Amino acid sequence: MTVGDLDLDACSREPIHRPGSIQPHGMLLAFSGSDAGAPLIQASANAAPALSLPLEQALGLALERALHPQIAAAVRSFLAAGPVPSRPVPVAVTELPGAGRHQLLAHAVDDAVGNRVVILELERLDGLETDLLDHVYPRMREALERMDALNAPTDLLSCAAQEVRALTGFDRVLIYRFDADWHGTVVAEDGNGRLPSYMDLRFPASDIPTQARELYRLNRQRLIPDAGYAPVPLVALSPVPEGALPLDLSFSVLRSVSPVHVQYMRNMETASSMSVSILLHGALWGLVSCHHHEPKAVSYAVRSACDLIAQILSVRIAAVEDRRDAEHRIALQAIQARLLAAMAQADPFITGLTEHPDDLLRFANASGAAVVFERRCTLVGDTPTEEQVRDLVDWLATQGEPEQFETDSLPALYPAAADFEGKAAGLLAVAVSKLHASYVLWFRPEVVRTVRWGGDPRKPLDRDGRGLSPRASFETWKETVRHRALPWSAAERDTAAALRHAVIGIVLRKAEELAALSRELARSNKELESFSYSVSHDLRAPFRHIVGYAELLQELEADRLSATGKRYLDVIVDAANSAGTLVDNLLHFSQMGRSELTPVSMDMNALVAEVRETLAPDTAGRAIEWDIAPLPTVRGDPVMMRLVLQNLLSNAIKYSRGREPARIAVGCEDRSTETIFFVRDNGVGFNQAYEKKLFGVFQRLHRNEEFEGIGIGLANVRRAVDRHGGRTWADGRLDKGAIFYFTLPKAGTAKPDLRDLDE
Repeated sequence: MTVGDLDLDACSREPIHRPGSIQPHGMLLAFSGSDAGAPLIQASANAAPALSLPLEQALGLALERALHPQIAAAVRSFLAAGPVPSRPVPVAVTELPGAGRHQLLAHAVDDAVGNRVVILELERLDGLETDLLDHVYPRMREALERMDALNAPTDLLSCAAQEVRALTGFDRVLIYRFDADWHGTVVAEDGNGRLPSYMDLRFPASDIPTQARELYRLNRQRLIPDAGYAPVPLVALSPVPEGALPLDLSFSVLRSVSPVHVQYMRNMETASSMSVSILLHGALWGLVSCHHHEPKAVSYAVRSACDLIAQILSVRIAAVEDRRDAEHRIALQAIQARLLAAMAQADPFITGLTEHPDDLLRFANASGAAVVFERRCTLVGDTPTEEQVRDLVDWLATQGEPEQFETDSLPALYPAAADFEGKAAGLLAVAVSKLHASYVLWFRPEVVRTVRWGGDPRKPLDRDGRGLSPRASFETWKETVRHRALPWSAAERDTAAALRHAVIGIVLRKAEELAALSRELARSNKELESFSYSVSHDLRAPFRHIVGYAELLQELEADRLSATGKRYLDVIVDAANSAGTLVDNLLHFSQMGRSELTPVSMDMNALVAEVRETLAPDTAGRAIEWDIAPLPTVRGDPVMMRLVLQNLLSNAIKYSRGREPARIAVGCEDRSTETIFFVRDNGVGFNQAYEKKLFGVFQRLHRNEEFEGIGIGLANVRRAVDRHGGRTWADGRLDKGAIFYFTLPKAGTAKPDLRDLDE
């Protein structure tokens, strides 16, 4: 591989569990099988002291013939005792002529084709006689007693670092914790001052590549007695099958390490190192990392004692974290129960969330929240604006409609969030409806903090003339972290999901109740419409007769009638005409619910122009400033839409009488699922508290003496828009004008034609 071929992922692709070599402080032998007749298939090049014959002659021989007799006897007894485990276990301590005392360890692996391979390792014990189990046990017992007396996690971590250093004699012992992104932080340290302190420093995930972390999870112990070692190659029985993989040394105690890691140690000015993994619920939580300024060996017994300390530490940490998590979940479930109880009593039910703002915020430990349900948006606490929240919900709806969404860095995913990251750099959102873009959202503000790194994390690897090399600097490097909020905990994410399921359950139950009610309403409305159609049709003729005969009476008997009689006839004619107009409008309203929709593409600009021309007589002599924005082509029934625009523009003209000049605007806003149209005037306006009355039949907010009308026009507007699957609403202030809105859904998003339903 050339320098040009290297990239920052080269380390993560290196097959470090199959290095093809071992460290020189021991010997390795591999046998194909787990009985005394298993042949020797591989051995380290320095394995001669453990063999009865030269290495080249021993390869291929049965275990009993290949091994030194003293070792062969110990291994034969070990194999006879039962299956060989997949993790190294001690077999014996043996003295090899001319090579000194060695700890014999054994474990088994499967080769590429599934054959069982027994690996024997002989680790040199020279100078480590006092580090065998009988010497280690008393010190380990005292260490465990000291840890047992502590409860606070920081005290436990600090004590564990001290006890591991006391057992091993390393210059420095660090306890290193991984975060969600696999960056590591030194959370405890004990040292003698020979090596620099790394306490509270953070190290980038690239320092320990993915496959190295997996090895730490599988094999909890690793020792490098001398970073300056020369690897000892493994010699295999010839011929080696083409494409055969090197021996899997994942669990080997002598496994050679990556040259990049060796260089990393040299850059840290550490000549030897040992690590013990800390696992929580089977996942890698952190490391006990030991360093020495000079080469240093540690016996398997001492390493096992340190491993036991790490396991007890992990149990204690897990107990503390699980207890805290359980307490947190119980508190959140209590809040959830209160919110659900409030929703059960509220009408509409979703307001039960926002009527208890403190609980809604505490539920996710948030500073702000929003409930967007059926396009109604309610804000609680410190939040973005309603418009920003609606845009955010539209964006969420484009993300594949996730049931739950969480991030502690919203601006990185949604650039528009940069405008409000002071209120919502973190987002936890749950979808509570499949029919509409309805969400409950919680917000957390940006938290600006300073992180102290052990070296610049932006330069995890350097290239030199010899190839890939790790970074050489571990000087403290400070970084200001921005655009991030505090992360959401697992308890908060899980209880938010539980709340979502509960709310959806309520929505479904309400939907079932509404469906049953809708069916009953549909039946009743059909009967009522038929009745009103019949009555309206039958009343038209009598009112026409009243008007006709009254006018004839005025014409034929005018000379005989007194002034009072003439006035009475005028009142009769006016009343009959008004009643006739009312009946005609009722008939029209009834027919609108019965007629079929005929949707086509409509140019709304042309439709507005036609309606304005129709209403021209009403504007004669008036000073009116029109502001008609460019309008899109939409799909709908042109007859009904003409009626909608005619009613809205007619009202704008009527209620802006007395304004000099009157100002009337027509415009629209394009949304992802619908187009919103509006008609705005500067007329007399209305009290917003009565907005819901505006679209009802015969509902009028002004006296007939002030403005003529019978109060059915806006009811026609709502019915026509509802038939298209759209929405209608209005905003107004007394004497400040009004603005009326209606929407038309885009293709594929329209609701069913609800011709038989009416508010």
